[in-house]
This record gives sequence, structure tokens and C-alpha cells, in this order.
Amino acid sequence: METRAVGKYIRISPQKARLVADVVRGMNVDQAITTLKFMPKKAAVLVRQVVESAVANATQNDQVDVDSLFIKNIYIDGGPSLKRIRPRAMGRATPIIKRSSHITVILDEN
Repeated sequence: METRAVGKYIRISPQKARLVADVVRGMNVDQAITTLKFMPKKAAVLVRQVVESAVANATQNDQVDVDSLFIKNIYIDGGPSLKRIRPRAMGRATPIIKRSSHITVILDEN
């Protein structure tokens, strides 16, 4: 039985978050949380929160054995971007795009 959790509008670039998601895809939940805890990236904290939320969602169902859960699928979609400008020389401006992400985690039992 699948369980899912979605973190929306998270202020990190999808490209940076996908690097972390690729590491934990297919892992057992306990192993994935431990790996994310010791990973020195901002995205690791954000992905871990969504994984823990998916585990909490799974505990609401009595038929699911939490110890046998693994990350069936995890994907990072791009969210809306904040558009800002940076003043440059001679009255010019260059754009700054502050990207956001939607993190989706799907858990399943072995």
C-alpha cells in the first residue's frame, strides 16, 4: 500500500534538491533518514522532513508495517520562481531568479 507526502513551495532550486533525492531513491526508510541526517546539504534537511511526513502518514494506516517501508519514488518538480533584479553598471540590470521546488515522496512496503 502506497503512502505519499508532498512538500510544496520549498525555497531551493530543483536542480540542487534532485542531487539529494537521487541518493535516497529506493532506500529503506530508516537508512534514508540516517543518510539524510548526516548529509551536509541544505536539501537533505528539506527532503528528510518530507520523508518523515510520509512515514507519519503511513502510521495512520493500521495495515502498514512501518519497518518494511522503502522509498518507492521521490521526485522534485519546479515550483514558481521569484523574479528579482540586480543593479549593474551604467544603469543596467540583470535578472535574478529565485527558484522553488515541490518535493514528492512515495513510500511502499517490501
